[in-house]
Amino acid sequence: MRNLIPSYIRVPVVFFIIAGLVEYYVPSGDQPAFIEQPVIMLFLILVLCILLAIEGIVAALDNILFRSLDKEAQARYLEQKNKAPEFKRLKAIYLKLLGSKPIEEEAEIILDHNYDGIKELDNSLPPWWLYGFYVTIIFGVVYMIRYHVLGADDQFVEYEIEYAEAAKAIEEYKKTAKDLVDVNTVELLTDAGDLNAGKKIFEVNCVACHMADGGGGIGPNLTDEYWILGGGIKNVFNTISEGGRSGKGMIAWKASLKPSEMAQVASYVLQFQGTTAANPKEPEGEIWVDESAVEESTQESATEATEEAPAEEAAEPIEATTTVASNN
Repeated sequence: MRNLIPSYIRVPVVFFIIAGLVEYYVPSGDQPAFIEQPVIMLFLILVLCILLAIEGIVAALDNILFRSLDKEAQARYLEQKNKAPEFKRLKAIYLKLLGSKPIEEEAEIILDHNYDGIKELDNSLPPWWLYGFYVTIIFGVVYMIRYHVLGADDQFVEYEIEYAEAAKAIEEYKKTAKDLVDVNTVELLTDAGDLNAGKKIFEVNCVACHMADGGGGIGPNLTDEYWILGGGIKNVFNTISEGGRSGKGMIAWKASLKPSEMAQVASYVLQFQGTTAANPKEPEGEIWVDESAVEESTQESATEATEEAPAEEAAEPIEATTTVASNN
């Protein structure tokens, strides 16, 4: 069986079979089990070392057995081995990359000195090692020219580019992922589809306390300017999500409604502002003023005043000139 499947094929196949079984039976998340659990990685490394050790021991025993045979038996063994249906092409490539002498030709490279009968073989470096070394030299030269001479984007620039692309992708994703909204990012929805969805949620969950027209009952009136926990989209969203005052008031709806649904019903609730309810409840809380809107209005007024001031100043010299001209 060992002659049918060479060790350079047998060891990887057995190793990956064991690794596949471990990955199949050991629970893991998005990443493979051997990455999430270092113990699994150590186990697989141990398995690979054991497989290589077994192959080395078996090869050493085969070598000892071969040397214990007489020349005639060795010839029969080699003849039988050569007739075995192995992967001859792969074996030829493997032996060429290995660059070692076969057992029957090792006498050609045995060095003269020995120690207690132990002799040393004058093997050259394996071709695969030399080729790999040459590849690293070529890679190093290309890398130096590309990044240190021609000034190509290094890893820091590439990181910044990737980061900018990722940030852009996140923003694009947020436009369609409405359930990512929270009290800090929620905005007033004006789309008819969102408002209709908010109306349906309101009619199912909120009418019992606030009435269909928002006039209030058990809950406060939603049509006036008075708010217990603050008005505006952010405060209303937070009240719906976290509930009303402790010990009384509205329950928290964050366990029952999605963030997008809370944003829809909050936007719909604000549509009651300024309407007239059939039987409005007395005002509760305090009048709420949107400070951000006031600041914007103040800034706009200041900007308009700044733009008008130069025009008035420019008009004064003209009047003075006119007066002087008339006196003359």
